[in-house]
Amino acid sequence: MLIALIRTMRPRQWSKNIFVFAALVFDKQLFHRTAFLQTLAGFFLFCLISSCVYIFNDIVDIEADRQHPEKKKRPIPSGELPLSAAWLAGILLTAVTLGLGYFMDAEFAAVMVTYFLLNLAYSRWLKHIPILDVLVLAACFVLRVEGGVTLINVQRFSPWIYIVMTLLALYLGFGKRRAELALLAQGAGSHRKVFEGYTIPLLDQYILIVSGTTIVAYSLYTFTAPNVPANHSMMLTIPFVLYAIFRYLYLVQVKHAGGAPEDILLLDRPLQVAILLWALAVLAVFYLSPA
Repeated sequence: MLIALIRTMRPRQWSKNIFVFAALVFDKQLFHRTAFLQTLAGFFLFCLISSCVYIFNDIVDIEADRQHPEKKKRPIPSGELPLSAAWLAGILLTAVTLGLGYFMDAEFAAVMVTYFLLNLAYSRWLKHIPILDVLVLAACFVLRVEGGVTLINVQRFSPWIYIVMTLLALYLGFGKRRAELALLAQGAGSHRKVFEGYTIPLLDQYILIVSGTTIVAYSLYTFTAPNVPANHSMMLTIPFVLYAIFRYLYLVQVKHAGGAPEDILLLDRPLQVAILLWALAVLAVFYLSPA
């Protein structure tokens, strides 16, 4: 049962919480010991609160998941993890996580509570409303960034990061919906009501809009944000962002992947290399180049 609970907590998806570190990195505090440890603790708490969300989400979606070709294998819909145990684990883990968050910082705890409640509303109502469902997912990514901001004494963090994060999350969200719609084909509407409001051509248009806007927003950030080097060296990171966006689109439309973006991140080597090179370039620009 413990293994089933851990699987329900979805540790593979904890990679999404890496965005808690955005403020630390882009505010040039990565090598400040106190700020790093504070952000690291916040990262782990966000992992736990997101796991609480997954537990309650699977409880709410138990009947729909039993009709899904892949989700029916999850511990709760398959019966491997009893509902009573799932409820108990979810309530206890939520209480402990939010308590620890408040002990760290009241503002950080407020962000976690907002994230948790927004996800509960998503699981119960908002995920059935086309477009709004993806906007909520994007908001959750922005809250991760905001959580990291509350944990450190921010001095040079640019609001551009929020814009880029919102657009990138929309891009991933619409890509996820497209992959799910392609997988479920004609029976998509019977699995989840929201798919009745989407078509693959419509999602392709959404993806086209947000991918292009993401590239423009990130490019503007690299030379207009107040905390980037004056020599515009941050613009050297743009090619890596371009490749990552194009690679993900290739995986969604050609390889029919994208239903679980976190799996792509963990399994696709070219995308991993692009992200690694981007990260190294960002670190070099912020921490090695002249101000």
